[in-house]
Parts: sequence; structure tokens; C-alpha cells
Amino acid sequence: MSAEPVHPLVRRVLAPNPSPFTYTGTQTHIVGHGAVAVIDPGPDIAEHVAAILAATEGERIVAIVCTHTHRDHSPAAAPLAAATGAPVVGCAPIAARDGSGLEAGFDHSYAPDRVMVEGDIVSGPGWTLEAIATPGHTSNHLCFALPEAGALFSGDHVMGWSTSVVVPPDGDMGAYLVSLEKLLARDDAIYFPAHGDPVTRPQRLVRGMIGHRRQRENQILRLLDEAPRSVPDMVAAMYVGLDPRLTQAAGASVLAHLIDLRARGRIAEAGELWSLAA
Repeated sequence: MSAEPVHPLVRRVLAPNPSPFTYTGTQTHIVGHGAVAVIDPGPDIAEHVAAILAATEGERIVAIVCTHTHRDHSPAAAPLAAATGAPVVGCAPIAARDGSGLEAGFDHSYAPDRVMVEGDIVSGPGWTLEAIATPGHTSNHLCFALPEAGALFSGDHVMGWSTSVVVPPDGDMGAYLVSLEKLLARDDAIYFPAHGDPVTRPQRLVRGMIGHRRQRENQILRLLDEAPRSVPDMVAAMYVGLDPRLTQAAGASVLAHLIDLRARGRIAEAGELWSLAA
């Protein structure tokens, strides 16, 4: 697919990997002109790598930047680096060894040339990307601010079409909510997510996302106030009419809430059942 301008400094190329988890596909963003950064190169699909190279023909890729290492985000970094000589920078390799059990899974082949942490920058002519640590969706998730545009590349932490899935053990609901509060305190004017359209009222969306998670938490507490329940029981009660393909993801989200509530002393676990703390 050809590159689509979304800002004078930003173009995006849509990967051909639509699904219930990726929406229309992973959006790879190209920042700058002449000497550019490629954010979230996407899945290792030859057609997509070729589209990125075509979109940057006559330019020089100076950084391949990854927000996190789910398989729909970072695998194309290696072939793109091999084709261009550009360094791979951004998030750290994932520590968890499981595949998450969901479609995305983890890219354990990811090997960055430079790991970025909070406040680190990579820059080119007319653009600067600053790393913002936002763990929660994954433990290694970073967002990247583009101050010249008042913009934030929000990866999967904030998406333009759905709330993020938080899958334990690597995904952490408590950390996810702290990271949302961190973004809420910022003054970014627009988000460019990896899935979905640009978010033009980001603070409003983030506030709504926090409220949604608190509503889910309260749902769980109300259900457990009635009786001890298993995760599948809670999913059936909380997600009426859910697409069956998303049942596992919903269960992971409920489990992430339960783990967070347990850590705060609100609930207890006994085998497959969860109950309010005594």
C-alpha cells in the first residue's frame, strides 16, 4: 500500500494484516523528509517491507523505531535494517518467554542496536522523537513524542479503534492505568496510533479509557460480591454478545484486573475461583 500523509511531517503505510486484534492492520509511520524515521515497521511481510522501501525511495532511513515487540509491530525491523543499514532503536527486548496465547504473541528475534528509555531521543532534520515509557499493554512498551507536531505515536497503548488488550503475565493492568494517567497529564494535541485513525482529542479519549477500566473493575467487584466466580463465569456476565474470537482476550483482560485487585488487597484467589477479600 502507498504512503498516506497524515501530517506535514508524518506519513503512514498500512500493513496487510487485518484481524480482530489489529483492526485494518498495523500502521507504520514515517517521520520527516529526506532523512526519516520509521516507527513500528510491522509484521515481516515482504509486501509490506517493499511498500515502506517504496515510500522512502530517494530518502535515507536513519532509525527504525519500535514501540514494543508484539509480532505485528517489530519483526519487519530486521529485513528493513538489512535493506537500508538503518539502526533498530526503541523498546527493550521482551523478558517474557511465553507467546501470550493470543494472535499477536511476542517477537523474540527482536535485537535492537539501541535500547531507549524515558527521555531518550532520536532525531533528524526538522524532527525529534522522545521516548515515553508506557508499560502495561506490554512491559517494554514505549510511546514516542514528536514535539514539532505536538504529536504522540501511541503504539498499542492508546489505539484509535478499541481499548488495548492487557495479557498477564507480561501485561500489567496496574501499570497500564498508571501509564494512562501519565499520558493524561501531557498536552499532546494528536495521537498517531498503530491501529485506527489519528486521535484528535487525546485527553478526552484517555480519560474515557481510564473510566472504562474503572467500570470493568467495579463490575468485577459487584459480581464477586454476589458469589465467588471463575474467569469464564465473569467473562460471560461482563461481555454479553462478544465475538467468540475475542473470548480469550476478554478473559485475559479480566484476569489482569483480578491480579491488580488482588495486589491491592481487594480480592482473593482460591483455585479457579475468585472472591472478595475477607
